[in-house]
Amino acid sequence: MMKFGLGNGALDAWSSARSSIWSSIWRVAAVAAVTGLCACSPQSLLLRAAADQLAGQGQASEEDLLLARDASAFYLKLSESVLRQTPGHLPLAEAVAGGFTQYAYAFVELEADRIESTDAKAAQRLRERAARLYARALRHAMAALEQHRPGFADALAGKATALQLPADQVAVAYWAAAAWGAHISLSKDQPDAVADLPRAVALARLAWARDPDHGDGALASLMGSFEAARPGGSMRQAEAYFDRAIAAGAGRNAGPWVAKAETLALAVGDRAGFEALLRQAISIATAHPSLANALMRERAQWLLASADDRF
Repeated sequence: MMKFGLGNGALDAWSSARSSIWSSIWRVAAVAAVTGLCACSPQSLLLRAAADQLAGQGQASEEDLLLARDASAFYLKLSESVLRQTPGHLPLAEAVAGGFTQYAYAFVELEADRIESTDAKAAQRLRERAARLYARALRHAMAALEQHRPGFADALAGKATALQLPADQVAVAYWAAAAWGAHISLSKDQPDAVADLPRAVALARLAWARDPDHGDGALASLMGSFEAARPGGSMRQAEAYFDRAIAAGAGRNAGPWVAKAETLALAVGDRAGFEALLRQAISIATAHPSLANALMRERAQWLLASADDRF
């Protein structure tokens, strides 16, 4: 099953400690209280203030995977509720789409991979849940893009080369493409979902045309995954994308190393290369602690432990 690398920079941008979330909620509540007392600000201004506060919480880094998992669910639900009232708020759309995508990847899909050998039915249920979460992320991201350019989704089905993304929409487009690709990878038995792959690739290319190094290599890693997955894709070009992602990470991000191992080395049966890439990922994750690197270290260790089952 093709894995879509999300990239360490993007994962770190999403992670929030529980204290940060409660601080955000307190500030949102304070804004609401002041607005109610003064009776001088319309509801739209209150919602935008709340959206600004919630979107800003996506920048804190949390190294503890369990704490991040426990804290993120409430944050996502609260942010999603505000986003529904302010669908064109790009920073909040980025935070919500990224949050659902990474929650699905880090705490649902990867858990399915770990338990598949012992409980295939439970693993399938987890993958179905992950697919729903990816679809949810995609809806929010595309709604924000549509808000700024009506007909955007339909235009992707045509000549996407005629489209251009403003710089402030790249992050939302990245998350839409990442969620789309991940959803497709879990929906191989649904022809309608698989048929959307060209549109997902087109969206990623639009983001790439504007900012190829977005997310410290996150977008480059996603481009590598798409290139390897799409019909007629070039493994050589996919490798070039992954190498660019590694370079953009400047030796601090383990994600592209894991993605390259799973996507390329595994596909061609290169066990030595597979293990070397994973060991490098573990070394980087140990040297540069972060939520994203902690996740990638666990993933790399699990892949190494189960290498006999893959080659």
